[in-house]
Amino acid sequence: MTLPQSEVAPSQEPHAKSCAIETFDLVRRFGEITAVDHVSLQIRQGIIFGLLGPNGAGKSTTIKMLTTLLEPTSGTATVAGHDIVKAPAAVRRSIGYVPQLVSADGALTAWENLNLSARLYGISRAERKSRIDDALAFMGFADSAQRLVRTFSGGMIRRLEVAQAMLHRPAVLFLDEPTVGLDPVARQTVRDRLQELRRDYDMTVLISTHAMDEADELCDELAILHLGKVAAVGTPADLKAAVGREATLEDVFVHFAGASIQEEGNYRDVRQTRSTARRLG
Repeated sequence: MTLPQSEVAPSQEPHAKSCAIETFDLVRRFGEITAVDHVSLQIRQGIIFGLLGPNGAGKSTTIKMLTTLLEPTSGTATVAGHDIVKAPAAVRRSIGYVPQLVSADGALTAWENLNLSARLYGISRAERKSRIDDALAFMGFADSAQRLVRTFSGGMIRRLEVAQAMLHRPAVLFLDEPTVGLDPVARQTVRDRLQELRRDYDMTVLISTHAMDEADELCDELAILHLGKVAAVGTPADLKAAVGREATLEDVFVHFAGASIQEEGNYRDVRQTRSTARRLG
């Protein structure tokens, strides 16, 4: 069952802001396996939007298509007004991306990682220092800028990776499982920074997550994916209200996907998640 979007419209002001991301019957197949199955979404500018679902639901594959790392088998999408198939370079200039696996270089300091990112993003020499200093301050690295990243905790690494991805002030920031492997304090710190990015920069943030509490606390709107399809879309509050008076977000997932999210995933999924957690410390 899919809850009609008209019943869960998050703001009741559909024209208040333009869409930062739109997908149109997006499909991705790997041989005979359909990982993403005709996904159509409209994500408004300036919100935190979550893709919620178990391993194998299509979350990471959707993000990889939206960030131009994978071409869709059919359908298309626009990100910050640019078509992911026809204008992939323009999409890449408009986005930041934090993958699930560690992307910061442990052999470099925080400042050196940011400087490398700034150069890759084409930020001018005149602007580079101020952008890096702003990012370090925003993410709480004023006293850690010259430390090697391999000495950082998992939460510090994640914050640094977010800082790298936001240096060029992207219109849309993508994060794939941003708090996997982090302790509760580090998770909350990352969540707080993402909310500040949305508020201070009017940045659209799209995250994928398994965590019900994370989706409930952090996301303005979310889509539940199941077997590559969109099972439901809406605000956490509206989705819960549609299921029942005392419903939790986990109840919503069970209702639309027909299974507990904790029961999903195979050996490969578990191994990848644990490997990520170990690398994040």
